[in-house]
Amino acid sequence: MIAVVLAARTSLADHYLVPSGSMEPTVRVGDHILVNKLAYGVRLPLMDRYALEYASPARGDVVVLTSPEDGRVLLKRVVAVPEDMVRVSGGTLTINGARVAVEERGGTPYESLGANPHPLDLEMGGGPDFGPVRVPPRHFLVLGDHRGDSKDGRYFGFVDADAILGRSLGVCVSHGSLTWRDL
Repeated sequence: MIAVVLAARTSLADHYLVPSGSMEPTVRVGDHILVNKLAYGVRLPLMDRYALEYASPARGDVVVLTSPEDGRVLLKRVVAVPEDMVRVSGGTLTINGARVAVEERGGTPYESLGANPHPLDLEMGGGPDFGPVRVPPRHFLVLGDHRGDSKDGRYFGFVDADAILGRSLGVCVSHGSLTWRDL
């Protein structure tokens, strides 16, 4: 039974407790998120890489990854994919020479990466500037939605594809209550 649970958590799906506010306002400290570990490929138990890859993270995906600095599990948003020329200035993204659209909604900025715009927290500023630099093959730039309070790719650099453990589907527990918020 233990082997089956270990294999399922390693290869299929898992949940994570969010330890920091780096993804606020999208995800709050203490939220539990459900992660699809088959979103990008198949990992076998105890492997640090994919045994079979069939998709790549897309701009806007919220992913769980292993930190290249210390091996901790992090929750971040993919903002740039392989071969993108990316720049971050004042928390605002420029990808391949085009500034990523940010629109105000009720006083909150929403960034348009992918199909669903997501809120940003820029109250503490935009964090350090980064680039312009080209994303290497099989690597991604990840940032927190709380740009001024996120230790992310601007600090630790690009993330290798094998370090991405899965795509976050949604928040399943928030403030101790069952809920569902798509990510």
